[in-house]
Amino acid sequence: MATGPVARVLIDSPLPQLDHLFDYRVPDELAATAVPGVRVKVPWRSAGRTIDGYIIDVIEDRASPEGEASGSDPGASWRGTLSAIEAVVSPVRVLTPEISRLARLVADRAAGNAGDIIRLAVPSRQVRVEKAWIAARAETAETADVAVSVPHGPHPPRFSAYPPGALDTVLADSRRAAVQAVPRLEALPDAGTVGAWAITLAELAAATVDAGRSAILVVPDYRDQDQVQAALARVAPADLISRLDARQPNADRYRAFLACLEPGPRIIIGNRSAVYAPAADLGLLALWDDGDPLHAEPLSPYVHSRDAALVRQQEAGCALVLLGHSRSVEAQRLVELGWLDDIHPQRNVHPRVIPTDFQVSAEELVRAARIPSAAWQVARAALATGPVLVQVASPGYAPVLACQTCRRAARCTRCQGPLGLAAAGALPACRWCGALAADWVCTHCEGRALRQVSVGAARTAEDLGRAFPGTRIITADGDHPLQHVDGEPALVIATRGAEPLAPRGYQGVLLLDGERMLARESLRVGEDCLRWWSNAAALAAPGASVMLVGVGGALARAMNTWQQPAYAARELVDRRSLRFPPAVRVASVSGAADDVEAVLTDLTDIPGLDVLGPAPTDPGLVRAILRFPYGSGDDVAHTLKAAVVRNATRRRKPKSGAFRAAPTLKVRFDDPELL
Repeated sequence: MATGPVARVLIDSPLPQLDHLFDYRVPDELAATAVPGVRVKVPWRSAGRTIDGYIIDVIEDRASPEGEASGSDPGASWRGTLSAIEAVVSPVRVLTPEISRLARLVADRAAGNAGDIIRLAVPSRQVRVEKAWIAARAETAETADVAVSVPHGPHPPRFSAYPPGALDTVLADSRRAAVQAVPRLEALPDAGTVGAWAITLAELAAATVDAGRSAILVVPDYRDQDQVQAALARVAPADLISRLDARQPNADRYRAFLACLEPGPRIIIGNRSAVYAPAADLGLLALWDDGDPLHAEPLSPYVHSRDAALVRQQEAGCALVLLGHSRSVEAQRLVELGWLDDIHPQRNVHPRVIPTDFQVSAEELVRAARIPSAAWQVARAALATGPVLVQVASPGYAPVLACQTCRRAARCTRCQGPLGLAAAGALPACRWCGALAADWVCTHCEGRALRQVSVGAARTAEDLGRAFPGTRIITADGDHPLQHVDGEPALVIATRGAEPLAPRGYQGVLLLDGERMLARESLRVGEDCLRWWSNAAALAAPGASVMLVGVGGALARAMNTWQQPAYAARELVDRRSLRFPPAVRVASVSGAADDVEAVLTDLTDIPGLDVLGPAPTDPGLVRAILRFPYGSGDDVAHTLKAAVVRNATRRRKPKSGAFRAAPTLKVRFDDPELL
């Protein structure tokens, strides 16, 4: 009977059947470095193969009787001599116990693999960066203890826009809050202009670090990160700030990640994966604009950063802040449950939003540019003093074309993708495969003429150039990214979410294509449009007019009165009556018809669960949508995970000698675009 430490290893594999701990013997020569959190290589099956993994735990002095096997679950008996760890890849404990627990909890909630969460949390290893970091740590350890640096100099007044003590109480008592952002721009010395929301996040982070704790700030994209970093520059020293950005080179990202492992308070800025960043004594977890689709993780197990933040807040006992100009319906539900405090600015100062509803201009050029007469007059007056922002729905010139005769959407003859125009005079081309459609013929009526159904940013710029002759035109979209413009008169044509910042704010804002934006088939379309328009309106200068074109009803009232939470509350009432999320949780189960039916049979005893479908999707596949109360979430996730594992292991070679088809069963929880 051999004795010695046993390492419990999580294999780095996407296979669901391997999502549990495997036991390996720790050889004497690795005993000093084989500790929880390090990367290791372990033997796998036969032929000398190895696989990567992380040590999750080490059990000291446990016997391994002869005849017991490695790879057991917790509490199971071994039925073979344990294999030994092959190598410790690095002595750095990159997987902290907190993140290991978080990965397990988040994965179990979404019926996914903990390894997939860890892959988001821990960047790939960069050897040179790691060796330099280890050497710097060793050098620091040999010197005298140095006090941890804290923000320098006198702080400007904090949280002055909010009721006295409201945000201080959130931090001091580790509370949870939904905070409505102040809709204005702030000029920073030598740092340009940022949104007031970035100032609020910076002040929250600085106050947390002053208290000796760490803060994580999660924002949708690099543009938001730049604003927060500029705001932090005046309240926190640079050596306390780590930026985890998907656009960074691998070496820079790994360097920033290693800095997060160091003891002492730190401010971490990043996109959705930053919610899993290691942080010493986490005191604040803040999300900006949690309704932005960039917070939804596109990789399995598809966990939204807001949901991960909710789980982490409960585990870490830190403060949680959801900040935004508008409010997601998910956040509104938590407010109504009393789980989030509701905090608003103490003064109800907001942009001057004027819905034009469906006015039509009498001037031909203005009508061609889709601008009502009132909006045209506002834009003309505003151009005398500074830039005017024009928000449009789509990039490009004419993103959607249709047959002139039958008015059906024009499709590519090669892949059936939509046809569009990249520029005036260009040949129609497929937006999916890029194939030119010079000799296009409609498959429905054999017509050959095309008409423009929608107008993009480039065509809008062309039309506005005619309506405002002699005016400078600037385009900002995905193909022409632009973060700042100067304060000189100009028409800035920007797609939603790509609006650049102006030094003193825009002297006028035109929100076009509202009717088109609302035509999208989605349960969240109203919520999304309200968020797009609110974020654009917040870029207006004080007193400037914001013209909302082609929109009426509840959305126009919410914008005009700046009562986005009230709109979210009405949405939540409607969704409760229809049993739509977030009133209930949802999950989709896709795969072969027999597999999906077997899963639905397993779920028949779950209380409160109802099923929509199964309905055909791809050839040979179906999808069922499950709706269930939050209290049944753990049971549903456990049952679905077991079904996925069972389906994945079916491909093992049966007695007949033939391999079965590859597994097709796919599960996704809380898909924001499912309904």
